[in-house]
Amino acid sequence: MAHDDVRLPPNRFKAALLDGRPQIGLWSSLCSNIVAEIIGGSGFDWIVIDTEHAPNEVPGLLSQLQAMVNGTAEPVVRCAWNDAVLIKRILDIGARSVLVPFVQNAEEAHRAVAATRYPPLGIRGVSVAPRANLYGRIPNYHGGAHEDICVLVQVETAAAVNEIEDIAGVEGVDGIFIGPSDLAADLGHLGNPNHPEVQAAIAHGGARIRAAGKAAGILTSDLDAAVRYLELGFTFVAAGSDAGILARGAEKLAAHCKQQAACSVK
Repeated sequence: MAHDDVRLPPNRFKAALLDGRPQIGLWSSLCSNIVAEIIGGSGFDWIVIDTEHAPNEVPGLLSQLQAMVNGTAEPVVRCAWNDAVLIKRILDIGARSVLVPFVQNAEEAHRAVAATRYPPLGIRGVSVAPRANLYGRIPNYHGGAHEDICVLVQVETAAAVNEIEDIAGVEGVDGIFIGPSDLAADLGHLGNPNHPEVQAAIAHGGARIRAAGKAAGILTSDLDAAVRYLELGFTFVAAGSDAGILARGAEKLAAHCKQQAACSVK
């Protein structure tokens, strides 16, 4: 039974994208609710929980969403694919922002948006009382859920970049994310997203996304590059990952301690 006094908080991340306010994010692929709780309260505006290139499945994803409830960041779940069943399950467990990979054209963007909308606006399957509506406690959840669902689509090939204007024109697409690694590979520079040709494509693509009236997003592990992307007008920028923080931090600590130990022996 719905309770008239129960409301979900607004999606501040979606509102910020609409207003053009920069949003600083982090990538999460460690598949841990403890990690999610730690980074979720660290001051980031958005955090991608990756299910495409990380071994995340629905039960673990649920625990990470629960761990981030009191944090500063909006969880953005990257789906494994542009698949209505996958998106439905992610939304039902309470995610409100999704990043859909490998969207090549307007038709595929329409498909992504439709998966996040209940009929007649889309094809999202109807569950009466999922976690998304606090198990049936949110009045008229099904009629207004789409208002706080943020749909981000990922362009990661030269062909997709050429379709930016058509993709941006799809109603319900809130932002377009340029995938630098896959774009680099598609342009013949596998493993080198910093190649001048790739960076030029990113800058040009970002400008076209903004000109089309949508928020532009990107991921980088280079803080200087993150600043540069923000200066170029990218709105949502992920500056690193939890795996990167752990790996590079552990390596730095180990190297420092070994160096100190070697000096002390001498």
